[in-house]
Amino acid sequence: MRNLDVTTLRSFVAVADHGGVTRAAGMLNLTQSAVSMQLKRLEELLGVDLLDRANRKIALTASGDQFLSYARRMVALNDEVVSRLTDRVYEGEIRFGVPHDIVYPLIPRVLQEFHARFPRMKVRLAASWTYDLLEEFGRGESDVILTTETGVRPGGETLVQKPLRWMGAPGGVAWRQRPLRLAFERHCAFRPQAIEALDAAGIEWEIGVETESDRAIEVTVSADLAVNAMIEGTEPAHLVPIDHGGALPELETHRINLYQRSVGQNEAMDVLGDLVRQSFSQW
Repeated sequence: MRNLDVTTLRSFVAVADHGGVTRAAGMLNLTQSAVSMQLKRLEELLGVDLLDRANRKIALTASGDQFLSYARRMVALNDEVVSRLTDRVYEGEIRFGVPHDIVYPLIPRVLQEFHARFPRMKVRLAASWTYDLLEEFGRGESDVILTTETGVRPGGETLVQKPLRWMGAPGGVAWRQRPLRLAFERHCAFRPQAIEALDAAGIEWEIGVETESDRAIEVTVSADLAVNAMIEGTEPAHLVPIDHGGALPELETHRINLYQRSVGQNEAMDVLGDLVRQSFSQW
């Protein structure tokens, strides 16, 4: 009889989700060698290769893809049983606010891992503007928020600093046109900063699209009808940083900040904060 170990399954799922052993080890608070050994023993137990190690980035084999769905279910079932049968059952709701532009790519994984640990806790995710999120947090309407700011306010914690970059269509030429056509949402905090930088550089501009829809902005920019500014690494797959060679002004570096109430008083909320920290520390 061959028995699968849940800890090893959890490591395998983490490697698949985070695209490598190093990141998975960080999320699991294990050493890289410990995770690698777990995966090796799992492959030996099953008698199949689960990971394709031919390239620098680890990928799943066909057997690995098939096994992943089973591993997820077994880990989830394990966590559900432990949660329901132990004395410390966490129930309730955490109100989590995140700016529109940094929901991807990290927040879905954070929510997935949090749910695995606290399956009976509900996270109410609100995607909004930094200004509105700070106002809500100040009124006690949110428990944990992320913000994108040039600085950090009292009680905040900077997780990472990233440059603001001009974004356009792959191979696009809209950034060469004058006046430069901009596509921004009405309440976007990056808009006045981009305009100020253009004015300081003496570059003529015009608002080509002004909307409250993320999708409308993405469609316009990906059609090479305008440019936008986003935090590096948050751009969708159909947009790219513009290699303008100095033809456009450099933009400010922004901080992604974490604000959390009741630190040390609510274990589930502390875990959510830790998961957010770990994700952004490896970004």
